[in-house]
Parts: sequence; structure tokens; C-alpha cells
Amino acid sequence: MAEIDAARLLRDLYSLREIGTYRTGVHRPTFSPEDVRSRHWFAARLAEAGLTVEIDGIGNVIGRDPSPGRKLLLGSHLETQDHAGWLDGALGVIYGLEVARSLGGGIDVAAWADEEGHFGSFIGSRSFCGLLTDAEMDRCQNRAGVPLRTALAEAGFAGRPRATVDPARYRGYLEAHIEQGQVLEDKGLQIGIVTAIVGSRRWRIVFEGVQNHAGTTRMAVRKDAGVALVRLAAAIEDRFPALVNERTVWTTGNIRVEPGAPSIVPGRAEMVFQFRDTDAAMLDRLTETLQALVAEANQGPCRVTLVETGRTAPAAMDEGFQAALEAAAERRTPGRHQRMPSGAGHDAQILAGRMRAGMLFVPSIGGISHHWAENTADDDIVMGCRVLADAAEALLTEA
Repeated sequence: MAEIDAARLLRDLYSLREIGTYRTGVHRPTFSPEDVRSRHWFAARLAEAGLTVEIDGIGNVIGRDPSPGRKLLLGSHLETQDHAGWLDGALGVIYGLEVARSLGGGIDVAAWADEEGHFGSFIGSRSFCGLLTDAEMDRCQNRAGVPLRTALAEAGFAGRPRATVDPARYRGYLEAHIEQGQVLEDKGLQIGIVTAIVGSRRWRIVFEGVQNHAGTTRMAVRKDAGVALVRLAAAIEDRFPALVNERTVWTTGNIRVEPGAPSIVPGRAEMVFQFRDTDAAMLDRLTETLQALVAEANQGPCRVTLVETGRTAPAAMDEGFQAALEAAAERRTPGRHQRMPSGAGHDAQILAGRMRAGMLFVPSIGGISHHWAENTADDDIVMGCRVLADAAEALLTEA
């Protein structure tokens, strides 16, 4: 049984944390100078480990084991949400590096570009899997309006070929991540074995009324876009709970009312809305319900328009990979592990469409993520890597 170097693992994680430090977390948006620096830093670490390294035309950092034979691919992402945590993504790529060094062969490692969605949906792993077209790349831009093509050029990655998967090379894909929730911590567990990753549907809902004077426009004749928004949001909260299961979630992530002045009846409003579940049929059912609620809202004084802005499909993790992770967890930390779904999206759900895939979680302190206070105890970080290395070794030697 190969043993990881715990001190080296933690040293690498803490060194990566210094690139883009923000309070106790990291600010490293996709293709920012800090993100580009982290990609070159990680490429150098992979090369030191004896892997053949490239940074491709979408910004993926890929280290390939030059020895013969089929491989396991391990990975995650390097960029962060704005002013967010130091382990979301970083944990998985450093685990991949450490497992490659410890096993001495059979491991490829990838840091996928833009899992966090600054420019698009999983553009790095989707590109690797042949799912990102040139036309989509032309349309992608970040929240500041910077086109993806411009960002790639400024990062020095434009004009490079985009790497594509060779499924025959791989036994499968493994990804490790912080839980980003509080289940493991609440139960005193160290390891989560992911059973499935949620899919999501994302929407922009626009309400168009009539902007008018707040003092002189009688209530009976108002077409208040803000009121229409609030009524639809309340209808969702009333209707959805009867349809869903325990792990279904939905979120109104942003609300804008225009012009947003106290003496003006809002003439336009907008809400950004999403829901997530591991069951595609549930996502379809919620879509139908949302469409029906919007149709009902259109019976009122305002015009309501529903626009789908993105979706990802749920993905089940491979049963054999789950079993390998579970066996490794039982050896390393008996009784302190459980199988569980992932409520967040991950690159593993994209790779699962091209090869067997599995995923491991370690606890998040307080369940905090996408915030600079995100953290995990060093002992849990080390244990997670030990379990991942054991599982990878077992999967490489299976018949």
C-alpha cells in the first residue's frame, strides 16, 4: 500500500493558497493574473513529478504519466469564486499531484478551466470531453463583459490546441473535494463517498409593467413589476415543497427592480432563479411547474417572460468506484464514512459521460464554502488523500 507524504501535501496546499490570498481565503477568478499564475505554478509541480505537461487552448492544465498502460485521471479546478475559499477545487488538484507522486505511475492529473462558471458552464472539462464548440466559445464572456477569447489571449493560451479525451487511455476519473455542506461534520465523519451529482436548471425571469409616479398612480390601475415578482416568488415557495424530495433545492439568487426609487412604481423587475436535484425527472417536473406558475402570473397586469439560461444534467457515480472508495475509507478510518449525494456541481459529472467516475468528500468546517472563511482540518485533509490514494491503487490493479 503506497503512502502519501502528508507534510508535502499540506505544504503544496498552503503554497497554492498564497496565490491570490484574500483574508483567510483566496480571490482567483478564472484567467485573472492570479489564476494564470496558479496554472503555471501547478504545471511546474506536475513536471517535477515526472509527468508530461501541457496547458491547452482553454486553459486546462494536464499532466500525463509517460509510462505504458491504462491510467486513472485525477483532477479538479484551480480558480475560485470571488473572495472565496482556499480549498474549493485546490484540494482535488493537489490530491491528484500527491497521488501521482506516491503511486509512481498510472496517474494523469488535470486542473480543469473555469469549473466555477465565470465564463461558462464547466468549459474546461466540457472542452476535454468534446462538448464545447467554437461557436459557444465565441459567445462566452464573464460578468464584466470580457469575452472568453480575449481572456485566453491575455492569459497567453489563445491559439493552442484544445486537449481532447482518449477514453481508451483511462480506467476512469476520480475527483476529491470539500463537502461544501455540514453533513459529515454533524455526524463526526471524515469521508463522504459520492453516489450522484445534482443537475441544475437556471432561469432569468423578467417582469414588465409600467413605470409611473408613486403618488399619483392609483393602486387599482398600477402595473407594478416589483409586486409581480414578489407574487411569483411567493407562489414558487408555496408550490414547490409539495413536489420535491429532501435534497431538492431552489434559490432566487438575485433580484433587481427598476428604476429602484421610492417615488416611482417599478416598470421592470428581474429575478435569477435555479433548482437542483440528482433526478432528471424531478428537474423536468419542476420545470413544468415553473412554466405553469409563469403562465398564471401572465394573467395579471404585468408581462412575465421566462428564459432558461443554462442547465447541467445529473450524473450517477460508478458503483465500482464507490466500492473502492468505501473499502479504502473503511481501512483508513473505520466507521467514519458514508455514501451521500453531492448538492453542488463538479467536473466529475462531465467526465462521467465519457468514462467511469467517482468522487470523495472531506468535511467542511461549519459547512462553509464559497466564502473566505471556508476551511477543513489538516487531519481531515490528510485522511482524504490517503483514502483517495488507496482507492486509486486498487482501481489501477483491478482486473
